Amino acid sequence: MRIAVVSHIHGNLTALEAVIADLQTTGADLVVQGGDLVGGGSRPAEVIDRVRELNWPGVYGNADEMLWMPHRVTEMLQAPHLQRVRDLLLTHTIPATLRAIGEERLAWLRSLPIRWSTGDLTVVHAGPDDAYRSPFANASDDELERAYGSLASRSVVYGHIHQPYVRRLSRFTVANSGSVSLSYDGDPRAAYAVVDGDEVEIRRVQYDIEEEIARLSESDDPFKESNPLP
Repeated sequence: MRIAVVSHIHGNLTALEAVIADLQTTGADLVVQGGDLVGGGSRPAEVIDRVRELNWPGVYGNADEMLWMPHRVTEMLQAPHLQRVRDLLLTHTIPATLRAIGEERLAWLRSLPIRWSTGDLTVVHAGPDDAYRSPFANASDDELERAYGSLASRSVVYGHIHQPYVRRLSRFTVANSGSVSLSYDGDPRAAYAVVDGDEVEIRRVQYDIEEEIARLSESDDPFKESNPLP
């Protein structure tokens, strides 16, 4: 079975629609979403609705979890240089996102699991039991083994770091699916993964970034001036 993993949409419906179109060319039998449906884009409610319409199974990410567990933002962003980000998330982004998506969509997000598995493939947002902590792209094989070896799957796909890669270990393959929105690796295109057994392909998709920038600039998002969309 070929399974696509689409992660970190972050409210960017423009990029999501481009990925949906590209998915038609991959022969994927199933699409799994890897969390962070909201946070950072102009249309979080529409993204949730589109994913639900497509009936994609999946997991929640830290940007989703912070809507119902804001205290974790404080716990994870304690460093002094992160104070402004922490304050904006707590005083603006979280309340604004909650208003945008409403109670019913929030309840749906909260119903998502922290991990999804077929046996051969496990999808998590970050760690197996934590939506905030995951290995970096330059992690050693031993670190990846410690992080994900207990899952006992042929392939493990995670997100969180917004940097796609594929690493074949002795017992299983670990991959980062990259991000549909807010790429951190210098390539502004949307990224997602297609898994076939222990083979993982990272796909890149061009989308109308200027359209999303225009939508974001019209919003009241406090991060719009520093948003990593090019």
